Amino acid sequence: MRNHPLHKPQGLAGIVNKFRPDLRPFEDLYKHIHSHPELGTQESQTASLVARHLKDLGLDVKEGIGGYGLAGIQRNGAGPVVLIRAELDALPVREETDLPYASKVHARDRDGVERPVMHACGHDLHISCLLATMQLLKAAASYWHGTVICVFQPNEEEGRGAAAMVHDGLYEKVPVPDVILFQHVDHQRTGTVSIGSGATQAAADSFDVRIFGRGGHGAQPESTIDPIVIASYIIVRLQSIVSRDIAPSDKAVITCGSIHAGEAENIIPDYLDFKLNIRTFDSQTRKKVLERVKQIITAECEASNVPTPPRITVTTSFPVTNNNAAVVERLRHTWQAYFGGDLQRQEPKAASEDLPNLADPHGIPYAVWFCGGTDAEKWDDAARHEKLDTIPRNHSGHFAPVIQPTLRTSVDAMSLAVLTFLSNGSSPVA
Repeated sequence: MRNHPLHKPQGLAGIVNKFRPDLRPFEDLYKHIHSHPELGTQESQTASLVARHLKDLGLDVKEGIGGYGLAGIQRNGAGPVVLIRAELDALPVREETDLPYASKVHARDRDGVERPVMHACGHDLHISCLLATMQLLKAAASYWHGTVICVFQPNEEEGRGAAAMVHDGLYEKVPVPDVILFQHVDHQRTGTVSIGSGATQAAADSFDVRIFGRGGHGAQPESTIDPIVIASYIIVRLQSIVSRDIAPSDKAVITCGSIHAGEAENIIPDYLDFKLNIRTFDSQTRKKVLERVKQIITAECEASNVPTPPRITVTTSFPVTNNNAAVVERLRHTWQAYFGGDLQRQEPKAASEDLPNLADPHGIPYAVWFCGGTDAEKWDDAARHEKLDTIPRNHSGHFAPVIQPTLRTSVDAMSLAVLTFLSNGSSPVA
């Protein structure tokens, strides 16, 4: 991040630079959380660690919301209410980074299968950033009025944590915010911040599908109904939805990421299982694509005279992330003078996020933005050689954000964002 001169020491940048805490303890905290990841719905130790930090800051802490979710409330007189959020959970990914603080943790998932576990999506950095931000805001309390709520959400990766917290009475335990703010470390140059309006991230719908057949000897296929052949037709046919059933101007992605059937090469199995993930950017496209997916699965099975209709089970469902234009404009106005050329415009991403489930039930405006985590020299070299796609992205076992200046950029961006809505003289979002 570049250093920018301050024309007015009392400005938001001056507040951040004056009260930013020593970040070395938060770097150590990040390394500890990274080394001790926990899967969704299992985040007990991470939640306890966060709760201790919030209580040490003197915040009003509410624990056990929607599982291991928790919230810290910092009240500072009358004024707007701003909610900021981080996630607690890690992923079932084997770490391949060779970092000295790399995860060696294994845990059993919800199906009882032992998995390697890693913070491969930056949630450990998000936690460290929010705790540092809350310390900064507490120290700078004479410069702002209102209430800050920091929410630490469980089970984001399965898309269930935000809704679980709301259903468990989050907004009975904390004030309903005027605005919700969230940032995510991402596949971009460290020191950069990017934000966009409107549909910023895709809806994501995932399904487990079972195709039933009639098993038998591979030498006598005429006496069987082969679910592998049926599923092969289905999976190939599903790809035609994007190219032929929706307009070229619309966006959709259909992925089959897992398929399994049988155990031997000469035995036709009784059934086949595969997993689908569908991503879309608006409600009409989403509805049409999901309908066509189910029609194709059902029709192919009927054409093959299957003995039992296919079983289609919803496993996760993420909403579209629609950034509020007014919130984005205020943030860009604040950040432009501070980050200069490091502030970028974010194009829509096909990745998904369940933060809207914290906002939509109450019509709360929100904004999600991204902070770069890739070493600047490595990024620039890859850009020169047109090899940016070779840099590990979120959810990769090789994903390893550089701690600095990523953490400082994230703390500054989040602190400036909060102060944009809470500094003396500011007002809630219209």
